Amino acid sequence: MSRIDESKEFIPVRIAVLTVSDTRSPEQDRSGDTLVGRIEGAGHQLVERKIIPDERAQIADQLRGWIANKEIDVIISTGGTGLTGRDVTVEAHRDVYEKEIEAFATVFTIVSMKKIGTSAVQSRATGGVAGGTYLFALPGSPGACKDAWDEILAFQLDYRHRPCNFVEIFPRLDEHQRRK
Repeated sequence: MSRIDESKEFIPVRIAVLTVSDTRSPEQDRSGDTLVGRIEGAGHQLVERKIIPDERAQIADQLRGWIANKEIDVIISTGGTGLTGRDVTVEAHRDVYEKEIEAFATVFTIVSMKKIGTSAVQSRATGGVAGGTYLFALPGSPGACKDAWDEILAFQLDYRHRPCNFVEIFPRLDEHQRRK
C-alpha cells in the first residue's frame, strides 16, 4: 500500500502548466487555476503557465521548448484530450515523448470511473517522458484535473511517497543520453 514516509524531506518539483483551448482566457481558465492551486498548495514551484490554441504543431513546439528548459521538471497540460476533431493534445504529446507512461492512462481511467462511470472511456489522458522531463496531458475539466492531481500526481510527485515515486528517478531519466 502506498504511503508518505515522514522521515524523508520533501523535494519541491518545478512545474509548467499548459492550457490547450481555442476559447479560454486567463480569467476563464478554471482547470489551469485548479492545477496551479494544487501545485503551489503541495509546496511545488510553478515555473510557467500558458494558454495556447488546439493546434498540434504549436502544442508540440511549446512542449519541446519547456522540455529544453532545465528549470522545468514536469509539464502538465489540460484540455484537448477528448475525441473531437480539434482534440489534438494527446497527439502533440506523443510527438515529443521518448517513452510513454502507459499506466498513467490506466490509473486515470480507474480514478475517473469512480467519479463519472463509463463516461471515463471518452478521456485520452496520457503521460510520458522526454529530455528528462515528465509530461502529463489531462482533460480540460476542473474535476478531471483535481482527480488526476489528488489521486495520482500528488503522490507520484512527492519524493516521500512509498514504495516508489517519479521524483526519486529524476536523475536517471536521461541516463541514455550521457556518455558512458
